[in-house]
Amino acid sequence: MLRPRIAPCLLVHDGGLVKTVRFAAPTYVGDPINAVKIFNEKEADELIVLDIDASVRGREPDYRLIGNLAIECRMPLCYGGGIKTAEQAKRIIGLGVEKVAISSAAIEDPSVITRMADEVGSQSVIVVCDVRRSGRDYEVWTHNGARRSGQLLDAVVRSAESLGAGEILVNSIDHDGQMTGYDLALAKRVRELTTLPMTMLGGAGSLDDIGRLIETCGVVGAAAGSLFVFKGPYRAVLINYPAHAAKEDLTRRLAPAAAGHP
Repeated sequence: MLRPRIAPCLLVHDGGLVKTVRFAAPTYVGDPINAVKIFNEKEADELIVLDIDASVRGREPDYRLIGNLAIECRMPLCYGGGIKTAEQAKRIIGLGVEKVAISSAAIEDPSVITRMADEVGSQSVIVVCDVRRSGRDYEVWTHNGARRSGQLLDAVVRSAESLGAGEILVNSIDHDGQMTGYDLALAKRVRELTTLPMTMLGGAGSLDDIGRLIETCGVVGAAAGSLFVFKGPYRAVLINYPAHAAKEDLTRRLAPAAAGHP
């Protein structure tokens, strides 16, 4: 039976692990490899690692870092940053990564989604939509939120599904680092747009926030950054993840809600 997934999202900047607020002011919070080791011990459902420099600086993925992460990681690993070709995706999957995440590449040349899906399988191709609210709509931005694409979320999601993407990850720039809860209107909109597996990112500050997301969308990936790297009102750096019992209790209580959604 499909179950909701709770996934830490780690941002890599200048080789270190950082956390941003609305995609700005990156704060150093540690070493990516050490964080992976801790999440191994915590038995995280999945891990998302995004290199926020690669596309902005126009460079290739950091294959050495990816290989080191994949060797260490004992959970499904999704990696994004600088991936623009099916050949790069194949190389990364060959290093032991389960999923590749693409953002600007999917906007600049949507056909690359199909080429990647043909090369590594649809289940391994994740299209990331970093969005800002624009009136009643949501506009997709790229290059770590620095460049507007001119495309609305609805069109990008539908196109990604038709071209063979296996999952949609939607990240709310407005909610990033706020720890005040997910944009549930955005989450509901994405759920109505597609039957693909979806993951929401941006705004989670507690397990209750994750619970509200599951109640809204059913079986969904609940990703978070600040929630899993900060602790307490002063945001002391502490890599953490809900205990197995707490996570099981959450998913058990919300099972009826999850069953009522696609």
